[in-house]
Amino acid sequence: MEEIRYYDVRHVRGEATHIDIDNGIVESAGTSFFDQAVIRVLGAKGWGVYSLDSFRPTPARVTELLEKARDIAAITGEEVTLGDAPRGVMNGPQIIEDPLNVDLEEKTALLGAIERAARLPRIVNTRATYIERHEQVRFTDCHGTELEFEQVRSGFNVLAVASEQGMMQMGYEREHTISGFNLSHREEMGSKAAATAISLLSAKVPKGGSLRAVLDPELAGVFAHEAIGHASEGDLIHEGSSVLKGRIGERIGNDTLTIVDDPSLYLFGFEPCDAEGVLPVRTEMISHGVVSAYLHNLETLAAVGDGIAGHARAMPGQVPQVRMSNTFIENGDSSYDEILAECRDGILLCGSRGGQVDPGRGVFQFNAEYGYMIENGEQAGMVRDVSLSGEILSTLHNIVLIGNDRTMGQGYCGKGGQSVPVSDGAPHVLLIDAVVGGSGSD
Repeated sequence: MEEIRYYDVRHVRGEATHIDIDNGIVESAGTSFFDQAVIRVLGAKGWGVYSLDSFRPTPARVTELLEKARDIAAITGEEVTLGDAPRGVMNGPQIIEDPLNVDLEEKTALLGAIERAARLPRIVNTRATYIERHEQVRFTDCHGTELEFEQVRSGFNVLAVASEQGMMQMGYEREHTISGFNLSHREEMGSKAAATAISLLSAKVPKGGSLRAVLDPELAGVFAHEAIGHASEGDLIHEGSSVLKGRIGERIGNDTLTIVDDPSLYLFGFEPCDAEGVLPVRTEMISHGVVSAYLHNLETLAAVGDGIAGHARAMPGQVPQVRMSNTFIENGDSSYDEILAECRDGILLCGSRGGQVDPGRGVFQFNAEYGYMIENGEQAGMVRDVSLSGEILSTLHNIVLIGNDRTMGQGYCGKGGQSVPVSDGAPHVLLIDAVVGGSGSD
């Protein structure tokens, strides 16, 4: 009989609401319900996993499912050892207004007001989306751990597209929260998205090259998440797919650079406990310029070490993976004006329109939403179609000033077919010798 060395059961049930408004037309508005569980059994060698819907956790049913997962584990051959970490649940933030107390019709009307506010002159397309999830989570394992919590996440985004003489530009705003309903009186988000799109119609395209560049909190936060956060994930370290492998204790930035992932903060990536029942804990991946820790689940903690568990996350009914939560560059001691003055002549890059990163090769390329030229230490004309690229390690060395004005944004991160809520952010930072892409001419 195949032995069971470890097992856990994660059961998530709840409801999700989604509203989508396209150019004033409500394309969808509704609520769906989910009830999913995943049972993991660690046999003599390797995992057996069993996922199911509509789980009713009677003792007989749990035993039956553990036996099925054990039989699956019997055909695997991977050597697996688990580390140890404190189990428990943190209390969540106080909910200001529970979205469950607001009916679907009112939510749709409020989202519609945001979308209408984006319909300024020269705007040809608008879209607004609202997403809300209530989850009730129960976790048990073979050590007698029994944890339960509820969580609500909600938020919206609004998109505006401007057009003039055959040119089209886009503005985008979003806000997601774990503190309750956030749709009321938010029309300014729609008008802000529209204003950005309209301004970009007359923005110039800069000439690319090696420049001094100031990154705003959003783009610097994306850099922290994509280039450092993913490269610090224990599964990628274990696979040899990270440029940070084997660099614990190595200096890769100046003394003011600290990059953190902290699932215990009351931000959009907050988790009362991780998907293995482990208490959330702050992890400094880069501490005062030195590589200091990796992000782990229990398995990668045992395989790699040099870090802290508590970073396992999963969608309902899915297997936990090593994931980020709230990832950011800590505040430095420079003011925004000091950063502009030190930049002298360069470019300010703002916002993010995606990009790509290869943690194994240590290279990245991110597209900014827009930017401004910096001339004689002052912000000048708006520019568009700009990007930032380079090598992760050399870029970290090129961060010479870090601001004291950190802000955080919210979104979702995909990995291994799963998408989880996260936040990322930073203060303004100054890079020297930044590789800025642009197709403009002198």
